[in-house]
Amino acid sequence: MMVRITAVNLSAIDLNLFLVLHAVLESGSATGAARELHVTQSAVSNALARLREVLGDPLVVRSGRGLVPTPRCEELRPFIASAVGQLQLALEGGQGFKPETCTRTFTLAGADHHGVSDVPVLAALFAKRLPAALLRVVSLDYLVERDGLTTGAVDVALGPPEATGPGCHAEPLYTDDAVLLVRRDHPRIRGKTLTKALYNTSKHIDLHLAEGRPGIGHQQHTRILKEHGLTREVGLAVPHFFAAAMAAARSDLVAGVPRRVARAFCDMLPLRTVEMPFPSPRMTKSLIWHTRTDADPGASYFRSLVVEALRE
Repeated sequence: MMVRITAVNLSAIDLNLFLVLHAVLESGSATGAARELHVTQSAVSNALARLREVLGDPLVVRSGRGLVPTPRCEELRPFIASAVGQLQLALEGGQGFKPETCTRTFTLAGADHHGVSDVPVLAALFAKRLPAALLRVVSLDYLVERDGLTTGAVDVALGPPEATGPGCHAEPLYTDDAVLLVRRDHPRIRGKTLTKALYNTSKHIDLHLAEGRPGIGHQQHTRILKEHGLTREVGLAVPHFFAAAMAAARSDLVAGVPRRVARAFCDMLPLRTVEMPFPSPRMTKSLIWHTRTDADPGASYFRSLVVEALRE
């Protein structure tokens, strides 16, 4: 269904109200929008009230601690995101993109383990090159729920190239395999490689990063276990890598995680790595973005920064 606002109606609307709505949709709250726009929360609420009256729709409604768009607002959303993005592009293109004075918010989506292994490295470089800008990291659920790359709610995502959707590019950053995390003083696991017998008799931590959507790595691991005649008795299921690492450090449970993040956890917690009892396939992690930002100098600079920070 097409959204139509006539020229007469549009001329009667304060277009700044759409900037406020865009900020609310990106942040998911009036508080977040106020922080991004450097205004008070009451100013955001007043702007939403005015736009609701003009358009005859609630636009966003409360859900839990945040705000979610109505069906009418979902129709408007890609048009608003595109208009804001094109205006930003026009302004930056005319003045020339200057990293040292850029005040944009750049949003990156990734799994929580990227927050352990990749975000700290990127954040350090980001602070040096874009000192006035904001780096915002959101979850994969946020990306999926908002169709973030298409709508403009997310600038880039980290993930396997297989996750690249229509209209998106993927640039490889690094490859990684999986290892097992165990506590350093584990009573049964002593060697550097776990035997198949120990694998089958150990209790494992199961990681599901997205509710109801087993990840590509999870699916691949399940297939390999079947091929090698291995079973995995699950003693704990968690949605976050950090929870898995903390549990492994305080129990006899073992957790299969990417080697890259395992190194970070071993530096923080009394953990060590053990090799899998089978050849662990290497998975590629890529930088993913939508083609609509190809000509955006700010977005292009941010992508180059991610590549510089994370590529191996």
